[in-house]
Amino acid sequence: MENRAQWGTRAGFILAAVGSAIGLGNIWRFPAVAYENGGGAFFIPYLFALLTAGIPLLIMEFTIGHKYRGSAPLSFFRMSRKTEWIGWWGVLVAFVISTYYAVIIGWAISYSVFSFNLSWGDDTEGFLFSDYLQLSVNPGETGSLVPGVLIPLLIVWVITLGVLFKGVKKGIETANKIFIPTLVVLFMIIVIRALTLPGAAQGLQAFFEPNFSAIMDSSVWVAAYGQIFFSLSIAFAIMITYSSYLPKKSDITNNAFIAGFSNSGFELLAGIGVFAALGFMASQSGVPVNEVVSGGVGLAFVVFPQIINEFPALNGLFGFLFFLSLVLAGLSSLISISETYVAGISEKFGISRTKAVAFGGGTAAVISLLFATQGGLFFLDAADYFINQFGVAFVGLVEVVVIAWFLRKLNDFQSHANEISDIRLGTWWKVSLGLITPLVLGYMMFDLFKTNLAKEFDTDTGNYEGYADGFILFGGWFVAAFALIVGVLMMFKRWNAKAFEEGKKEVS
Repeated sequence: MENRAQWGTRAGFILAAVGSAIGLGNIWRFPAVAYENGGGAFFIPYLFALLTAGIPLLIMEFTIGHKYRGSAPLSFFRMSRKTEWIGWWGVLVAFVISTYYAVIIGWAISYSVFSFNLSWGDDTEGFLFSDYLQLSVNPGETGSLVPGVLIPLLIVWVITLGVLFKGVKKGIETANKIFIPTLVVLFMIIVIRALTLPGAAQGLQAFFEPNFSAIMDSSVWVAAYGQIFFSLSIAFAIMITYSSYLPKKSDITNNAFIAGFSNSGFELLAGIGVFAALGFMASQSGVPVNEVVSGGVGLAFVVFPQIINEFPALNGLFGFLFFLSLVLAGLSSLISISETYVAGISEKFGISRTKAVAFGGGTAAVISLLFATQGGLFFLDAADYFINQFGVAFVGLVEVVVIAWFLRKLNDFQSHANEISDIRLGTWWKVSLGLITPLVLGYMMFDLFKTNLAKEFDTDTGNYEGYADGFILFGGWFVAAFALIVGVLMMFKRWNAKAFEEGKKEVS
């Protein structure tokens, strides 16, 4: 009899995996990336990247978690004692991301309330930065806590930790069974309403019109792989942890295909909704669509409030639905991100889930207060850029190279997945992980290091976003290095004997 917590149903696991993958980036990153990299033509490299990196990596991580029955650190330890640090590195990256991701969800909660009376007024940019975030200090300075950000942030952590306290089946699975269907329904309503607006066709034409010459540019292919990579929640311990809760008889490859294509389907839906709304905004302003295209925080909290202001009717309700969809997408991802370190801490130190949630989640919640200060946006911006670029992507590169090239585990994993899956893995899977993915990720990392290190020593270009050297060093590079250094140090702490022995019975 297996003692490890398990998903109640296959649908529960898939919804949790999809909920982890569908996050804020699907809504505010993908549409802009696709538009800037060839429009409709971008879907060619995007689909290729999904089939040669996204789904193969998902299958690999599902197989690792299912085979070794542990959190990411424990799974890597069981694979080879020398690789435990890779699991902890991924967990620490997830920990850092959770501290600021929670704050952005808090913003979305605030804006869902602001929507009812359009509190942001006509100057949506000034409202966000001056009135709401109270950004009145220099980068590197904290200033005081901002109550309007602090209160929704506390709500986010109460919900997240409450779900995690309930466990895998009663907490995470139940939450995702509510969040994800609700999110899809809400976003369908948003998309249908956006498509009925004047100018929507103009926006969709801008989004889908293919520029086939763009796909001859290597940077477009790198952008496609980058979008797939950051979108699917791979390489920072989530999918390994989630798949470790699967029953012994689980169809790994089918689950990976369903999760991968569900995530991409939602990204396409988000692109349609966003560009229909941008087309409406462009037509109302009498400018081309390319003048209103935006991504990231600016799209969600500056441009969309502007669009909502122009709505012909029920604009408050539309705004509420949009920001509520951001809250649901964010919460499902934050829960999965936090589960990685809850599981890792519980197994490493042999403590109960309740204590692991209280310690790990409580620590993350306290650190997240930094991003609820007057200077919080600067810290968030630097941490997000460096932990994503030099954390998530770098972990992915190291993970796949170690497994495919050094440990040579692909044949072993292929056999494990094929024994229990309908879709059998063949040469495509091994070539993708053994050759294509390492080369593309390797090129991405080389280019990133080259670009950012060049900025460090070039007084003309300056640092990322023009930040001062000291702030970039401590707010950016140090944050990325912290995840790696602490990950390596965690190797030197012995596993709790009782927890480890119980885990060995599950694997055997």
